[in-house]
Amino acid sequence: MKTILRYNITASFALMLMTLSMQAQNWPQWRGPDANGIAEQGNYPTTISLSNDLLWKTKLTGAGGSTPIVWKDLIIITSGIGDGDEVEDAVICFDWEGNQVWEVKLGKQIPGKHPRGSGSSPSAITDGERIFVLFKSTTLAALDFNGKVLWKTNLQETYGEITFWWDFGSSPVLAASNVVVSVLHEGHSYLLALDQSTGNVSWKVDRNYSCEPESAQSYTTPLVITEGSQITIVVWGADHLTGHDAVTGKLKWSYSGFNPGQNQYWRTIASPVLSDGVAVVPYGRGRFLAGMKTNAEGEMTEKDWLWGKVGIGTDVATPVASAGKVYVLGFGGKLWCLDLLSGQELWQTQLPEVKGVFYSSPTLAGNSLYICSDEGSFYVCEITENGINILTQFQFEDHFVASPVLVQNKLLLRGSYNLYCIGKE
Repeated sequence: MKTILRYNITASFALMLMTLSMQAQNWPQWRGPDANGIAEQGNYPTTISLSNDLLWKTKLTGAGGSTPIVWKDLIIITSGIGDGDEVEDAVICFDWEGNQVWEVKLGKQIPGKHPRGSGSSPSAITDGERIFVLFKSTTLAALDFNGKVLWKTNLQETYGEITFWWDFGSSPVLAASNVVVSVLHEGHSYLLALDQSTGNVSWKVDRNYSCEPESAQSYTTPLVITEGSQITIVVWGADHLTGHDAVTGKLKWSYSGFNPGQNQYWRTIASPVLSDGVAVVPYGRGRFLAGMKTNAEGEMTEKDWLWGKVGIGTDVATPVASAGKVYVLGFGGKLWCLDLLSGQELWQTQLPEVKGVFYSSPTLAGNSLYICSDEGSFYVCEITENGINILTQFQFEDHFVASPVLVQNKLLLRGSYNLYCIGKE
């Protein structure tokens, strides 16, 4: 009996290690395994020399701001492929040697309007069986890992014109066997859930609030969280943070108070981040930050927030929260560390010699924060109690909008011109 028990314990432990290992091999969505910008445990490069640690660099054939996703031995990006008026939405698959495995075109692309924008800003997402992609053209599609298109639809053709002033940025998320997209603009705004296997509509709910010009427009990506025994989809935009039942789309709770002065042009780009049941919400074009409990009920206002900060925030880069702290990267390279529950500022610092601004969201691995600017400034920062130590700093001849990916003990960076793989041999 003792031998059998010992075997069962050993087998269970081995299975647990195998499960953790499989998780560490994958980066299935924009912000990583848990959609929070935090890498699984691993031995990632921190002191980097491009002459020694650049494993490969692959020239990209088209523009796109989407972050790569990784499933096992495949790397997936979305991009625009073609020239002039013949650019098409495309999904491109690479192997871990940087070789292209396949490429699938899905129809004519709508080009980017912003200088760093594109028609391929939303990141792909996978459930391990299918790859789901979304483009500015509002083409939403599912593919298998051989590049076969399983189903495809177009949101504008089905549900009417989408009136974003800039480039569609919200990535799809997966919840309750559905792929869910958020369309928050100045027309009819909604959340839409399609069955992952068939593309059939599971539910569609309105999400409309009265806002001043542009303030209703949101480029954020929803969060999928667990509240008790239920799955909730958290949506940020139109001056409201809302929680929706993942099975029906029904509104469960909402927070307001983000724009009491009814300011114009308060569109939202940076997504909220969740840790320990607290959502940290950037708003007001990078000038404000707030924290609130997500396990709420009914209509909540500013008085129900845990905290609010003025003069600290991020306009585009989504924060990272871990171990009771939240790290916020401002547009110009200022970095703040706050206490998650109280909002107390613990420290702030300015990244040195910054070129450009920060659209890319930072990624955390252990106590190392990976950061890159739109003009190619790249940093690996060791987080300390009182600030940061810069472990790596150099300048790429490239532009970065996509977020750093840390997976399989390697760093993937998607630039405007190249896809880079960095690590130790």
